[in-house]
Amino acid sequence: MNRRTMLTTSALAVVAALSLSATLARAEETLKIGFVGVTSGPAAAWGTSNVRSMQTLAAMLNEKGGVEIGGTPYKIEIVTFDDQKDPKRAIAGMEQMAQQGIHYVVGPNVDDGAAAVRPVAEANDIIYIPYAFPKELYTKPAENAILGMVASYQSGPAIYKYLKENKGVTKVAFVAANESDPLSQRDSGVAAAKALGLEVTSADVTYQVDTTDFTPVLLPVLKTQPDLLVLSGVAPAAAPQLIRSARDLGYTGLISTETAQDAKVIEEGAGEAANGFISVGGASTPEIASDYMKDFVAKYTEMFGEYNDESNTKVYALEYILQTLKADPKGLTDIAAFKTAIDSFAAPNPYMKGDAKLSYVGTTSFGQKRQLSVPLVVNEYKDGAFQTLFVATVD
Repeated sequence: MNRRTMLTTSALAVVAALSLSATLARAEETLKIGFVGVTSGPAAAWGTSNVRSMQTLAAMLNEKGGVEIGGTPYKIEIVTFDDQKDPKRAIAGMEQMAQQGIHYVVGPNVDDGAAAVRPVAEANDIIYIPYAFPKELYTKPAENAILGMVASYQSGPAIYKYLKENKGVTKVAFVAANESDPLSQRDSGVAAAKALGLEVTSADVTYQVDTTDFTPVLLPVLKTQPDLLVLSGVAPAAAPQLIRSARDLGYTGLISTETAQDAKVIEEGAGEAANGFISVGGASTPEIASDYMKDFVAKYTEMFGEYNDESNTKVYALEYILQTLKADPKGLTDIAAFKTAIDSFAAPNPYMKGDAKLSYVGTTSFGQKRQLSVPLVVNEYKDGAFQTLFVATVD
């Protein structure tokens, strides 16, 4: 009897375990989050840092059993599409996301792509987080785009003000690629510089994106003798070439940009000539980084063999999506619920020390909350690495 009872009990235990396992397997669902952006060509570093940040954070969360939303555990799957910085491909990528039933997409990385995908996103109930600056993407009647970083028209004034007050800058010149994104950033920078009382010595010189010899481009600009040369919207691959050309022409003043850059690319392309180069950095510094942020950097480096400082900013997009869905799980299938949650959303910021919060901002710039609140970190390049120049915030 005892043996029979033990066998029966064991059999029941096995059945129960199998049943529980099947139940857990059914309960563990997959949440797909998309990326549409540039991961090849001269601007590849921008989108690559997006994708790697998303994949790293997803791996960290999945290793811990996924993310629980509304009582259900979800494994996170990142679905990527390289738009090659081509608006037509960006549209195709967003359509592909819609076909897969994906409601949340990170990207595109440039103005043209972000504007091009808007009709597809709105028609297919997709919330997307571009790294592009046109205000019409984030002001009503537009509602589906959320700016993923600090805009150039927000960071530019902060940089120019700092350099005016701390470095004695009085004259500034701008040079930009002949594309809508850099030209828009140049125009915003010119307006900000003039508002601060700076003299704009040159603002009409442009170059083609396939330029390899920047000497004839920069010569007329540098003849105006600016204290600060702004490389508006410069792509990571072009930045070191412009910096080196400026130095070879004898320019000794300051050089800056409002776009994030890759220290490794700068080191390889410009070396010591880039020392002192100022750019917007990732939204973290050693002084403010939490242990969780350090874990993220370590995991990223383990997965990809290197780390891009810009990912300090790019890590936020997926985090905001998941935390907002946690705040109202109805957003999983109804983006209207997600939009409603934006206005009152607040959650602890796991990437910063202290009691910093995740929240949506942008009311001043867009008239509605359509921007992720990430710290504005401005860096100075020196001997192969970025050093923090100053940290600020936007509302």
